Amino acid sequence: MKVLQLGKFYPIRGGVEKVMWDLTMGLRESGMQCDMLCAKLDGDAFEGNDEGKVITVRALSKKSGTMIAPEMISRLRKICSAYDIIHVHHPDPMAALALRLSGYKGKVVLHWHSDILSQKTLKFFYTPLQNWLLRRADRIVCTTPAYLAASPDLEGFRDKGLVVPIGIKKLAKVPEEEIERFRDRYAGKKIIISVGRLIPYKGYDNLIDAAQHLPEDYVILIGGGGPLKNVFEERISKLGLKNKVLLLGYLPKETLPLLFAASDVFVLSSVMKTEAFGIVQIEAMSAGKPVVATKIPGSGVSWVNEDGVSGINVEPGDPVAIAEAVEKIISDYSRYSEGATKRFHENFMEERMIERIVRIYEDL
Repeated sequence: MKVLQLGKFYPIRGGVEKVMWDLTMGLRESGMQCDMLCAKLDGDAFEGNDEGKVITVRALSKKSGTMIAPEMISRLRKICSAYDIIHVHHPDPMAALALRLSGYKGKVVLHWHSDILSQKTLKFFYTPLQNWLLRRADRIVCTTPAYLAASPDLEGFRDKGLVVPIGIKKLAKVPEEEIERFRDRYAGKKIIISVGRLIPYKGYDNLIDAAQHLPEDYVILIGGGGPLKNVFEERISKLGLKNKVLLLGYLPKETLPLLFAASDVFVLSSVMKTEAFGIVQIEAMSAGKPVVATKIPGSGVSWVNEDGVSGINVEPGDPVAIAEAVEKIISDYSRYSEGATKRFHENFMEERMIERIVRIYEDL
């Protein structure tokens, strides 16, 4: 069986690209031939074996989060007949257009990571192609049952739908002495963390405000860069929280295992359905850290974090509820930590994701 993962960008940055990459590498490790075709904006396009065959085409530009890469159309036309299954990742209008014009006659798996939410103009023009893609797909994979049930775009196509939660490798183990050195910086403090881009839908203003409702022996560390950095710094200063909320800036991925290992609770404060899954939640669970997440309507975030088991879910935009949930978890920490670890192993390990995808391919 030969499979092509189609869509998104290279190098790997966002969650959709990471799932594509992990599937490509994991499927190859399982003995299946799986390649990946995507667009590259900077530098030369290439085709080679980087732990697996990754084929890139040059993009002319990036508009509304979409690569403009006409070369993807011609390249897919040339190679598509070599594959038994094309696994296309949505949302990616360029990949959908390339598939539409490729003349491909084989099986199609559509991985529905999220609806198009913020790009209203793009959505208006893309809808006919999106509907074609939904009709063309033999199977539609969603990352949570909540998203499959709630997405208005999937109305009429749910009979093709299957749920395959995103899976990751467990974070690398960190030596105890490194964890102790990190925690010594915040001696006597309970460490609450969050990691993500400093952008509106992440709801970090609510997490900052939550610090006002936590005792003085708590510190909140927020890792990530983004356009709202100055806004949040001003908010922290205005509220007198400089010793209680710290913005760590951009964090290289190799530093994340230490941050998770040294923390007590992870908070995902997102407020919009743009946060469809929240991979960072399962990274926290893999380190045995309980999660406070938000009950975003139509999103899968609160399904990923099982309320009362791996953590607590609160209404979005409620700083008081965030603070209360954090304190409740701390008061019964062992139970929530064990629940987080168990939920990760039962649902979100990478090998489970690979096994489920292989079964879908074999059924086709």
